Amino acid sequence: MPNLIGKPIPLIDALKKTTGEGIYTDDIKLPGMLIGKILRSPYQHARIKSIDTRKAEALPGVHATVIGKEAPNTFGVLPISQDETALAVDKVIFIGDNVAGVAADSEEIALEALRLIEVEYEALPVYRKFEDSVKPASAPIHPETVNGTNIHKEVDQNFGEVDSARAQSAYVREGEYDFIGVTHGFTEPHCVIAHYDADNRMTLWSAQQVPHYLHRALARVLDMPMHRIRVIRPMVGGAFGGKSDPFPHEMVAALLSRKCRRPVKILFDREEVFLSNHGRHPTHTQIAMGMNEQGKLTFLDLKAQIDGGAWGSFGVVTTYYNGVLSMGPYALQNFRYRGQRAYTNKAPCGAMRGHGAVNSRFAMETIIDELCEAAKLDPCDVRLNNLLPSNCITANGFRITSNGTRECIERSRKASEWDKKFRKLPLGRGLGVACGFYISGSAHRIHFNDLPQSTVHLKIDMDGGITVHCMAAEIGQGSDTMLAQCVAEPLGVKLDRLRIFSSDSDADPIDLGSYSSRVTFMAGNAAREAALKIREKLVNAAQTLTGYPAEGFILENEEIIYTRNPRVRVTFMQALEKALANNGALIAKGKYMGPPPIGAKFKGARAGLSPTYSFQCYIAEVSVDTETFEPRVEKVWAAHDCGKALNPLAVAGQIEGCIHMGLGQALMEEMTYNRGNILSANFLDYRTLTPMQMPEVDVIIVESDDPEGPWGAKEAGEGPLLPILPAVANAIYDAVGVRMRSLPMTADKIWKAVSEKEKRHMRSRVRAATF
Repeated sequence: MPNLIGKPIPLIDALKKTTGEGIYTDDIKLPGMLIGKILRSPYQHARIKSIDTRKAEALPGVHATVIGKEAPNTFGVLPISQDETALAVDKVIFIGDNVAGVAADSEEIALEALRLIEVEYEALPVYRKFEDSVKPASAPIHPETVNGTNIHKEVDQNFGEVDSARAQSAYVREGEYDFIGVTHGFTEPHCVIAHYDADNRMTLWSAQQVPHYLHRALARVLDMPMHRIRVIRPMVGGAFGGKSDPFPHEMVAALLSRKCRRPVKILFDREEVFLSNHGRHPTHTQIAMGMNEQGKLTFLDLKAQIDGGAWGSFGVVTTYYNGVLSMGPYALQNFRYRGQRAYTNKAPCGAMRGHGAVNSRFAMETIIDELCEAAKLDPCDVRLNNLLPSNCITANGFRITSNGTRECIERSRKASEWDKKFRKLPLGRGLGVACGFYISGSAHRIHFNDLPQSTVHLKIDMDGGITVHCMAAEIGQGSDTMLAQCVAEPLGVKLDRLRIFSSDSDADPIDLGSYSSRVTFMAGNAAREAALKIREKLVNAAQTLTGYPAEGFILENEEIIYTRNPRVRVTFMQALEKALANNGALIAKGKYMGPPPIGAKFKGARAGLSPTYSFQCYIAEVSVDTETFEPRVEKVWAAHDCGKALNPLAVAGQIEGCIHMGLGQALMEEMTYNRGNILSANFLDYRTLTPMQMPEVDVIIVESDDPEGPWGAKEAGEGPLLPILPAVANAIYDAVGVRMRSLPMTADKIWKAVSEKEKRHMRSRVRAATF
């Protein structure tokens, strides 16, 4: 009988967050702490001829300054793309680039010190757009690019016979799509505190998704061994991928602290958060797909032109993901993808929820609807007719294990009354469907080594409390609660026995971090393995106490019970006391290394490989005001295959959060520039979805029971974002008859599309009347 798995459980840190007891980085006050500030570039691309910090250093209350030449070592989240520095060394490459840092007694003094720093610049050619950056460059943004251009990464993949399949297709549709950049919009701004202490150790507190990668980057930039550096992650007030890189401001705080041997805090204002960005890439996507007379998809031909901004970040992975994460949930034997990511002189792009898959998924799912319209076939039927089966291999070598897409489509179709409503609603009201497919962590490590991807340590002593140590980063998604459940379930204990420690590199074993929807699958498996080792010790103690064989015991409700004679039982504490006797604290370790060997051998084959994948189907009902053309999403039926919902309450929360974020990109969010300046670098101008605009959501949890996930679980944190954008677009077509090829889908764009459609119809009627 399950103790906790599969039951709706409030997150274990919820009360601390809602009562104000939670400690975020900005809440931390250290004796003698200074305020750090960063001087930022006013130029998009310029050589630094000189920097003079003497006037700033002479200002009373200033304790340290630092410039780029003092820390020239490069870093980056990917070992293959180490192109960032703590501060600009020889040149600046976007408006807002870091030029110098100061540490002072107060924010006012630090800001005055920035004004006193004298910098002489020499302008360089500016590459604002992707189109500029693919041409040969007289002054490339970075030295290591493709053929003297600003192209950062190119991907060419071809599977099957795309051209032949296209020629034989009964229906072919193609389109071009434009996706403006969007950013994460997390509540807590970036904040870091660094303290180089009397023992010559560096301790750094930072709101981070990837403490381990930050640890590595600090060692590289500071030229210090990792064991002399300690990274602590306090509570994180939202991230969504926007805190999944090691950042320059973290390096600057550490450099300033080492220089003045005082704690230094750097807290961003909202404009600085926008300048740091690392949001979703602006992308121009070209797509063609075909279908035969029987409604089978015949090929996919995809091209993505990706604007990466100033730094590499996760960009190499992004370039692959824009293509390869289109290889599900449909069976496609003929697939071609060409992706290019280029550096531009704009704020850097990086990973954002649904990393690499969102824009291409929008193009693919809306083109499938166009094919259905051409063939006069139902979009749900066509999707059902083309699904990958469970336990198969895709054309590019992905191993599919569990797959609940069919159930997702069938249940959302029934709940939404699709068959009664589709193409039958009045003008201005429409229904749209779309599916999704996403990874549950990467099968391979960013750093090629044989270390575990996640490790969990458990300790139980005479007080009966269970301490769980793991560096999996709790960023609001509920990973601490998940770890507690995965340990408590095998031990049959209540959650209040569990104490989760997941924030300190000195005390907690390595987990690679909260990104790519990896934590439940990987850290969950590691926690379960460690708990089963402790369980064995407790069962052996029960055997000694009762004289009954160990294999007959179960653990539930804080007792260890012999199943063949339930009157034979001992309490958890009795078994623990016996296990501790002549032994001391019970200690166990669990780890997750990765899936069995999977994947093909071609270049780039590792990209997108995952131990398992999540699947979705959403149906959205949308209204479009026929006078103002303002779109509004009225209701969403959201079916998501998470393998097993360890905590249905948390899964539902993740699905609803993904829908909220996806609707923001679909309907209103846009990061606009004018000559390299971000025009919407605040929450007044950067519009996000309000609670009043959030639709009713019918969450449909599908459990396909993955054979390798902890209790069958897989991801639920990113994949649920993917289908909402194209589902809304397809519903807009059902409502007013126009296809949207540009995000966000605002009222003015819909009005323009409807107006152009009416003009085309008018011209057609005139021609018909003439002849």
